[in-house]
Amino acid sequence: MGMTIAWLDEKDRLTVDLSEVSGWNDCEPKVLIEEASLAIDSVDVNDDRMAQITLTKPMELGKDATLIWEDHVFPIYPRKVVRTAWFDDVYDASEEQLGFHYTKSQTSFHVWAPTAVEVKLLLNNTTHPMSRKSCGAWHLTVAGDWHGALYAYIVTVNGKEQLVNDPYAIAMTANSGSSVVLDLTSTDPDQFRELFYPSIPAEEAVIYELHVRDATVAESSGVKHKGKFLGLTEKNTCTQAGLSTGLSYIASLGCTHVQLLPIQDYARVDEENPKDGYNWGYDPLYYFVPEGSYATDATIPSVRVKECKQMIHAIHQQGLAVIIDVVFNHVFDQAESALEKLVPGYYFRYHSDGQLSNGSGTGNDLATERKMVRKLILDCVNYWIEEYQVDGFRFDLMGLIDVKTMQMVREHCLEVDRPILLLGEGWELDTQLAAEQMASLAQADQLLGISFFNDQFRDVVKGSQFDAVDTGFVNGHGKHHNRMDQLVSGCCQSRFNFAMFLDPKQSVNYVECHDNHTLWDRLLLSNPELDDHARIRMHQLATGLVILSQGIPFLHAGQEFYRTKQGDENSYLSGDAINQLDWERRAFHDDNVDWVRSLIALRKKYYLFRMKTVREIDDHLHMIVAPDPVLGFMLMGVEEDIVVFVNPTDQDRLVEMPATGRWQKCLSNLSKASRIVSCQIDLSTKLGAYELAVWVKRRG
Repeated sequence: MGMTIAWLDEKDRLTVDLSEVSGWNDCEPKVLIEEASLAIDSVDVNDDRMAQITLTKPMELGKDATLIWEDHVFPIYPRKVVRTAWFDDVYDASEEQLGFHYTKSQTSFHVWAPTAVEVKLLLNNTTHPMSRKSCGAWHLTVAGDWHGALYAYIVTVNGKEQLVNDPYAIAMTANSGSSVVLDLTSTDPDQFRELFYPSIPAEEAVIYELHVRDATVAESSGVKHKGKFLGLTEKNTCTQAGLSTGLSYIASLGCTHVQLLPIQDYARVDEENPKDGYNWGYDPLYYFVPEGSYATDATIPSVRVKECKQMIHAIHQQGLAVIIDVVFNHVFDQAESALEKLVPGYYFRYHSDGQLSNGSGTGNDLATERKMVRKLILDCVNYWIEEYQVDGFRFDLMGLIDVKTMQMVREHCLEVDRPILLLGEGWELDTQLAAEQMASLAQADQLLGISFFNDQFRDVVKGSQFDAVDTGFVNGHGKHHNRMDQLVSGCCQSRFNFAMFLDPKQSVNYVECHDNHTLWDRLLLSNPELDDHARIRMHQLATGLVILSQGIPFLHAGQEFYRTKQGDENSYLSGDAINQLDWERRAFHDDNVDWVRSLIALRKKYYLFRMKTVREIDDHLHMIVAPDPVLGFMLMGVEEDIVVFVNPTDQDRLVEMPATGRWQKCLSNLSKASRIVSCQIDLSTKLGAYELAVWVKRRG
């Protein structure tokens, strides 16, 4: 039989199970905090012998507390009280600077653990007692130069003493063994703070999603530091045939932002033997620390920090902005996480029966609506902006994060001296948070300035994500053609079906990402009766629609050369053979790489493809009547008019231009030409099977 515990579930209420305790009803209980007695207002014991003891005033936390009943002594430990508004207010340490602050003469340490009765700093195997503030933050300043020192906290909470790493650690030993003090100034690459960073507003963004390891690990990449941060610093790398790879290749596409799958410290890959494992990175451990498996030497704590900065610096030097994928919805192992060990029960959402909420599907959900969880997120966002100079954040399962937290992230980013792009997955998931509080697509009107992955765009264009053989507009002979006007207008026009967003910049348009089948693999499943030639054309239509629609285009790395994962729908652990970018395939499909490059160049050339407001789209975008299921729309500008036609069928179609004049056909997936393809003076013109074509007519 285990020890009976009196649990503090409200600021002034204890719960104790007396079912295994005898003699308790012969006298009145007493509650003591370090010898001082607390007044009891009432005692209630139900038929199941579950006692509720109500105090006359709230109990102070962070001190040893005891319930004495007859000859029984029960320790009092905080439980549900840490999830109350009272606790959040009384022990609010939002203004505290947590983590460590280093100088050559001294280092100060700060950690939040309001329910702990004792916290000691373990610094290079020497123990130092820490002092507690009323907000529950513990602090200590130690004289001397502690650069490179190992540290952790010895925390006594709920009757248990544990060694805990700092959740605000900025450097770790290999495999997250120990927190490390670091002089960050020693990790900056040359000119890192002086470089003029890309300043790219949201409407001009073209995002390229990339996994650090996938990018360069293939033998055909021609990269020296394969699968590493440094692999994405190498310039002018190429295949044996001389075609560009790696960073130089990415820069040549014309994309504006590189979005990196999680690069914060994560589980499941042995950092000292990374070739033995693989992971996308959605198993977060320490949010302020770069992942060690991407470093050339994970055993030297400063190396991962410096090499991560070198990678970001190199990407910036190519004129590209950097978005990092952040996972603030769960942790890898809730019970073993530093957050849970420091403040048991606080950082995570729970059902009323005490079970963990699991909207993330990983066993736990972070309670972002609580002040100190929100602070962790805001501090982390600020740290990566200031210390690593990143330019944006992609929030994994953003619908699990509360609206207020995302609003505060946005407000902070508006204060930064360059545009910070914010986007996320706005799925509404089954978590212990009211639906109206979730930062989901349904709350887009409260989150102006934050962009959402547009699942409507994805599913209408290629078929439902949840049915691998379902078809959409490009692979279903124009299926859903009546919804395409909504998509190409940025899903912000009430005149087309319904408006999902307040402005087009909130719509991230995509048909492929790291999750689920690649578009090529999907087409093999949904259209098995067709040959590769037809599937290539369908693929071109889908990518073309992504790039030429209003909103923010999003491309998955390798999409431009028909990336395949050999049919693997969920390759997060599948290794390099499945996940690596195949640079030989890039060489084989170089014509399509040019097609995508031309599409991006066209989008950049004409502002009409990247309008900023609903009003502009209303004034300048007009649908063209065309034979079903052909899609046609016109963009009317001051200096030119642009017409886009898309034929999703396997037959040629005759269409009518919206006005007479000299229309120049400047782009078509059926032509390799990068200059003017043809001129059209007659109103009637022919579209080939599976053709996307763009015409431009100068005004005046």
